[in-house]
Amino acid sequence: MSTKAKILIITGDAGESYECLYAKHRFEEAGYQSVIAAPSKKRMNLVIHDFEPGWDTYIEKPGYLVESDIAFSEVNTQDYLAVLLLGGRAPEFLRHDAKVIDIVREFDRDEKFIFSICHGIQILTAAGLVKGKTLTCYENVRFEVESCGGTFVGKSEAVQDGRYVTGQTWQSHPDFYRLVFECLKG
Repeated sequence: MSTKAKILIITGDAGESYECLYAKHRFEEAGYQSVIAAPSKKRMNLVIHDFEPGWDTYIEKPGYLVESDIAFSEVNTQDYLAVLLLGGRAPEFLRHDAKVIDIVREFDRDEKFIFSICHGIQILTAAGLVKGKTLTCYENVRFEVESCGGTFVGKSEAVQDGRYVTGQTWQSHPDFYRLVFECLKG
């Protein structure tokens, strides 16, 4: 029996629902095993971020409930080909989790792929991994990228800089996953 290559997906409560489910299903459709890691192994409450006419920023609604497969403390980065950092509000608190920062830094040290979409960039900035890189993310997180020495690109839905692929929002999925799968096939 052959073993499928694994992709680690990092999120938590208030992670973006569509980004989580799309990633899980898209990786599995392509023959990879997706493993969702969170602060603990539990049923998480995801959220839906969308834009409402007349609002200056996005709105948030309750999303799907999703089970995490493992806790961050159980992650062995050697088991994975790549890591994906999801958006939503989860990165706000996950960027303060020392284990998450260690995990992402290990992927970088081991020269593995690091994928980030929307607010997932907040974890990369907290890990000190954006300096000198060209990236994109949700436009209102651009300040963090630039303050940490990265170059923000706002005109592209997705950007690749070496082993890093970043996307702006769930609306970037087509461009983002084209780049992700080019990396994984290469």
